[in-house]
Amino acid sequence: MRFEDLGLRAEILRALHAKNYDTPTPVQAQAIPLVLNGHDVRVSAQTGTGKTAAFSLPILHKLSQTAPKGQRKPRALVLTPTRELAHQVGDSVKTYGAQLKLVSTMVYGGVGFQPQADRLRRGVDILVATPGRLLDHASQRTVDLSCVEMLILDEADRMLDMGFIPDIRRIMKLLPEQRQNMLFSATYSDDMRRLVDTFLNDPKIVEVATRNKPADLVRQVVHPVSKGRKRDLLSHLIGEGDWSQVLVFTRTKHGADRLARQLKQDGIAADAIHGDKSQGARMKALTAFKARKMRVLVATDVASRGLDIDQLPHVVNFDLPHVPEDYVHRIGRTGRAGAEGIAVSLVSAEEDKQLRDIERLLKKSIDSEEIAGFEGERLPGQGFDPTAPVRRHAPGTRRMGMKRGAAGGGGGRRAAVRW
Repeated sequence: MRFEDLGLRAEILRALHAKNYDTPTPVQAQAIPLVLNGHDVRVSAQTGTGKTAAFSLPILHKLSQTAPKGQRKPRALVLTPTRELAHQVGDSVKTYGAQLKLVSTMVYGGVGFQPQADRLRRGVDILVATPGRLLDHASQRTVDLSCVEMLILDEADRMLDMGFIPDIRRIMKLLPEQRQNMLFSATYSDDMRRLVDTFLNDPKIVEVATRNKPADLVRQVVHPVSKGRKRDLLSHLIGEGDWSQVLVFTRTKHGADRLARQLKQDGIAADAIHGDKSQGARMKALTAFKARKMRVLVATDVASRGLDIDQLPHVVNFDLPHVPEDYVHRIGRTGRAGAEGIAVSLVSAEEDKQLRDIERLLKKSIDSEEIAGFEGERLPGQGFDPTAPVRRHAPGTRRMGMKRGAAGGGGGRRAAVRW
């Protein structure tokens, strides 16, 4: 199938061709016809499978078919959990709609309110927003949502995790009752099912990936290490493996800042990105990371969504998340769009419970490999053989796809152990 087969306008097809996009991904091939036909849809697909285009292309097509009535007000509203994701979606809408007479804009926190209000007053067809800032505009009467025909919740699972559902319900009260609704997420939990039941009307279901299943091209490994030696092990892996682009996750903002400083002290170019950083600082760090002017970007879960980085080879869980689904979100930043990747977790004895919860979610054990000189304390695990052999690699060896070209490559299954 090609994009031409989906019935999209010629102007959109030309914009896609300019980006060398000719063949839709599976999620796009399934979702776009459903949206064009006016159905409510619920789409579950892994990060990097093309969900943004799956809704932005058909809403551009549909809105371009009719002119706005009277003053131009938002007719499509896309809600996202983070500034970065809002920026990514907004940029995609502008790119795909470059040859259409439609106006789009983004509103999110961390930047000035008044310039956003001025753009809204000049008129907009497609509005991409984070819930909090959109409610600020609604309370100041700088946005009128009474003409919204389509509502899209992007990364709805993350918005659920971040506690945005009450804000979303407040926003929905400002919208017309008759509208088309779309919900996109990487995972589909029981809480998400309850949200779908109240939000979507007889939805069509698109499931491209197995529920809560990480991308198949992501090689996952655990390195046991004591809590106090995680930073040393991370620097060792980056240096010995010559890792060129590494996204590292920590649980806290303070931890992200501290780790970035420590890596700099080790001679590794690094910066942190999290909710307390200004939008300008976040975009500067992300731009430098994408351009490979910086080797390591340290992020919190809140900042992880919307990090659109092509062929990211390495993701590191410096701290395991407390919520198992967050592990799936994190490692979904690599192994995107057919590229191979590796997800490394540096796990201390104190994180044994989080690791077991993650493995229960994945319904499999994650390969565990000790790095000589960095061994962690052993603990008996539930359902695992603590006497199973552990593969050790001497310092300086280049295993586990440390070289970028070998990411996710060969070898049989390693012994799964617990400490």
